[in-house]
Amino acid sequence: MDFEKRVVVITGASSGIGAAAAFLFAKQSATLVLVARNEQKLNNVAAKCEAEKGIKPLIIKAELSSDDELKNIVTKTVETFDKIDVLVNNAAVGMRGSIRDGIEPYDTVMAVNVRSIYLLTSLATPYLVKTKGCIVNVSSVAAFKPIKDADYLPYCISKAALDQLTRCVALELARDGVRVCSVNPGGTKTPFAENAGFSKAEVEMLYKARNENYPLGKMAESEEVADLIVYLASDRARSITGSVYVIDNGETLM
Repeated sequence: MDFEKRVVVITGASSGIGAAAAFLFAKQSATLVLVARNEQKLNNVAAKCEAEKGIKPLIIKAELSSDDELKNIVTKTVETFDKIDVLVNNAAVGMRGSIRDGIEPYDTVMAVNVRSIYLLTSLATPYLVKTKGCIVNVSSVAAFKPIKDADYLPYCISKAALDQLTRCVALELARDGVRVCSVNPGGTKTPFAENAGFSKAEVEMLYKARNENYPLGKMAESEEVADLIVYLASDRARSITGSVYVIDNGETLM
């Protein structure tokens, strides 16, 4: 797989799956646009990516719930590199919330996990059509089943919506040569749970339970999910579109 001279935009690139995907794309000579809220962490990821092949990434600090900042991602990318070849919609928020908690958790989660992806994809589409590019959305097995060990109703809804967005956009853009796929991880070792409000002790208990209960006896690593993202974005997956790929150590079998 070679991404030389291809411009790859990755949201949520400062840690976890997004950072792991950035490293793998960098190893394949991609020109990277790294997007996240934490500029310091972005700089750290960018430095490691540049060390791979000497290609300096473009860093864009952005709050994805802001329409103006989403527009700025596309504007800066095109101004700098004149094109977009791959869009990886990885950024997401997790927030505890049940039907008893009112509408605020729903609005917060949907704003980032669905609305921002819809708008960013819409803004990037004219450029992806020009390059016959590819979109990879990072969803979750929460799209198929409730998360048993936490109240994550808005998150589950958002990921189900994202999978349908993947299928609908894949169909719409297929004749333009643009492929759209989804990667749906199960439990993965990332900072996600702590960012969603779990304490370190709770995260340790969660990881321990999942390592014991998942059919393969382990959780996924970010690098494993990143491998799948990079494959789907590559020419090796040129006949794949509209598909949802689960990587969950058998979690959905339970």
